[in-house]
Amino acid sequence: MASLKDFDIDDIRQRVNYYNKLDEQINLSDDVKYLSDFKLRKKHKVYFFDSYEYTRYFNPSLRAAFKFGDFTKVPSEPTIVKSRPIYGDNKNSVILNLAKVRHFSFIKDRKDFRNKKNMLVCRNYANQPHRIKFLEMYINHPLCNIGKINKNHGHLHLLRDIMTIEEHLDYKFVLCIEGNDVATNQKWVMSSNSLAVMPKPKYETWFMEGMLIPDYHYVKRTDEAHAIINNAHRYIEQFKNKKQEDLISLLVLEKYFTKTGQKDINEYLDLILASQE
Repeated sequence: MASLKDFDIDDIRQRVNYYNKLDEQINLSDDVKYLSDFKLRKKHKVYFFDSYEYTRYFNPSLRAAFKFGDFTKVPSEPTIVKSRPIYGDNKNSVILNLAKVRHFSFIKDRKDFRNKKNMLVCRNYANQPHRIKFLEMYINHPLCNIGKINKNHGHLHLLRDIMTIEEHLDYKFVLCIEGNDVATNQKWVMSSNSLAVMPKPKYETWFMEGMLIPDYHYVKRTDEAHAIINNAHRYIEQFKNKKQEDLISLLVLEKYFTKTGQKDINEYLDLILASQE
């Protein structure tokens, strides 16, 4: 097990407090179940395993509320979620890195930005009005290679052939547009040598989309392309240390149990917290 001296404790504390914004004790309702009742269900099984990876270290008599899926509203009481609105009072939405096999993928791009096509590319599953609207506006633009890949929900004139990630990387600009919550492709795009093109996000996950700066981490203008790519790569680096990510996840849960007025008798986390003082 890594020593805490291997990590930047101030950075870890800041991230824990970003994901878990509970700043006072809030008692959970009687409907909230015990960890011992946290069972695998066919629906959302990926969410279950991503949660259980960390909840298994805690006393099963502790209680926690979970909302799985693309849940974008702020719950009425402290709840573990994958995503939440960036703006407004969102402290009851406590973020864990859920569904990470789909959302948290990084790549190595060996293609130089200067040698890529000077066009915008995207292939999306599009059924949301804002995605459809964007495609309708730019589907025939000469600087765009964009389209939807799902045949349901109509708008078949927007349908285009599926493209691999490798094929996307032939282009300088990749559209990252939110769907039900965040843009799924945003992480791999920001780890590439292409530029993420996106409006200011409304939702956030473990990736802390609310911390991204326009024209610094992603593009709203294109005049500082290489600097933005480097900034995006530096932002990605903080998520690549598995041991640190595990530690932050455990501390987010530890704070959840503390702020909901429950005793945590987990010795491992007690030692972590004591060593930070």
